[in-house]
Amino acid sequence: MNTSTIQLQRSNDRFQTKMDWLNSRHSFSFADHYSPTNTHHGLLLVSNDDLIKAGTGFSTHPHRDMEIVTWVLDGEIQHKDSQGNSGVIYPGLAQRMSAGSGIWHSEMNPSSQKDVRLVQMWVLPDTPKIDPGYQQLDISQHLEKGGWVPLASGRGHDGAIAIRQKDATLWVGRLKPGETVTVPAARFAHFYVARGSGQLEGAGQINEGDAARLTESDARSFTADGKTGAEVLLWEMNATFRY
Repeated sequence: MNTSTIQLQRSNDRFQTKMDWLNSRHSFSFADHYSPTNTHHGLLLVSNDDLIKAGTGFSTHPHRDMEIVTWVLDGEIQHKDSQGNSGVIYPGLAQRMSAGSGIWHSEMNPSSQKDVRLVQMWVLPDTPKIDPGYQQLDISQHLEKGGWVPLASGRGHDGAIAIRQKDATLWVGRLKPGETVTVPAARFAHFYVARGSGQLEGAGQINEGDAARLTESDARSFTADGKTGAEVLLWEMNATFRY
């Protein structure tokens, strides 16, 4: 029996939080938005596409037992945490914070003029109550070569930031117009179009802000739009979250 499924989530169908300083679209239940049928996919519990106004941001707040990966699309965001880590994250710089046994942090837009757009993603760690940690790594030179680049990995990929989850890898592709990549076979995969658009085999046209959730899927191709290209994020996961 073929149990492979693919579910498309269009940008306009995602939960939205809109305030005077923030416009955020959530792939899953988040904050005041809750649906018992939309809590996660595989190990991915949060995938938020945030537009943060100049001079604003998320003030200091706590997290625990979560691997949090931030990928900036436009502008910059300044990170500070209770472990003494700080840094400015910009496009091409991968960032991971392991909340572990507990951490406080802030994410603020340091610009007085330019908004920042980012995608923040949370996956469960494979071991609870680890020591909190932080890592950032510029992968821009790898992105220029095209194809998939490992952004965050629990499987020891060279050139990727490390996450404490052995069953998950996050890939990014900054694809040129008409470029084709293969979405690998996986128990669970979450494919997100951060920019541009393209054709996903078996699903058709997917545009900026759309996501595809694949379960027990065979490998399939994605071809970026011939004019705009595409920037895409893919979580490849071999386990799922269970309550």
